[in-house]
Amino acid sequence: MKIDIHTHIMPEKMPNWVEKFGYGEFIHLEHRNCKACMMKGDKMFREVEENCFREDVRIREMNATDVTVQVLSTIPVLFNYWAKAKDGAETSRFFNDHIAECTARQPERFIGIGTVPLQDIDLAIKEMERCVGELKMPGLEIGSNINGINLSHSSLFPFYEAAERLGCALFVHPWEMMGEKDMQQYWLPWLVGMPAETSRAICSMIFGGVFEKFPKLRVAFAHGGGSFPFTIGRIEHGFKVRPDLVAVDNNVNPRDYLGKFWLDSLVHDESALQYLLSLTGDDKICLGSDYPFPLGEHRPGKMIEEISLDQNVKEKLLYKNAQNWLGLSS
Repeated sequence: MKIDIHTHIMPEKMPNWVEKFGYGEFIHLEHRNCKACMMKGDKMFREVEENCFREDVRIREMNATDVTVQVLSTIPVLFNYWAKAKDGAETSRFFNDHIAECTARQPERFIGIGTVPLQDIDLAIKEMERCVGELKMPGLEIGSNINGINLSHSSLFPFYEAAERLGCALFVHPWEMMGEKDMQQYWLPWLVGMPAETSRAICSMIFGGVFEKFPKLRVAFAHGGGSFPFTIGRIEHGFKVRPDLVAVDNNVNPRDYLGKFWLDSLVHDESALQYLLSLTGDDKICLGSDYPFPLGEHRPGKMIEEISLDQNVKEKLLYKNAQNWLGLSS
């Protein structure tokens, strides 16, 4: 059995939000000459394959790669945190309804997690309650920052409190990478910015005391935690030598949080995966592929299956840890 916690999906058809709302660079999908084009406003953003929106293609590819279940989340560019709150709430609701419909059609193959308009915490909590209560989603995907605000910001604490109360798992995905405009060449935002952005999110939640204030939160981070696991020595050293700058909101050593949050397995390197296991233990790493995008693991779980691990550990990584993060019974 394989549960892939890191896959993205979008609707095949969606409104032209720019025309509807009259501003911004909302994404919509246009089908041109047998190609599917993600349009950002009136500009071409990215061409996507059918597996990004067609369930039958997705199921066929899951079968070909022995993936039992995909956890479906929206594409981060569709978060729309920058939009007016009511418009962000409308787009979130649209994407959540779409994912819920996909899971209803294929309940044995898909688990859906939602998106919420975090630019307005009250609206975000309202949509989270709908996702968990009405749509029966076990979690949400959120960005690594909210319009430049770190995940440690106190304005987000009511959201975390509600997530804890509802038992809603959180999947943190990098987006709007810091310094992106300064490194447009060589695909550096995706190769350098994303790992750093994920470390920013983890460090912010640790140093901001989020895990102390909300100990029942179940949080997973994409891309193996980005650069965080591989710079934890530097992070811990900074905590020790400059507590006046680092430990201002939480005096717990950051290393003490290893094994208290989940990471996906998407590190593209066997030695890196072995290092993650030695660092966090085998209870907090979940199969994650970033399907259906090029930077993902094209045969999800291949590295887990091929490295030298006890069969019980492999089962944890392939599906059991995902069940625990999502709060699902085995």
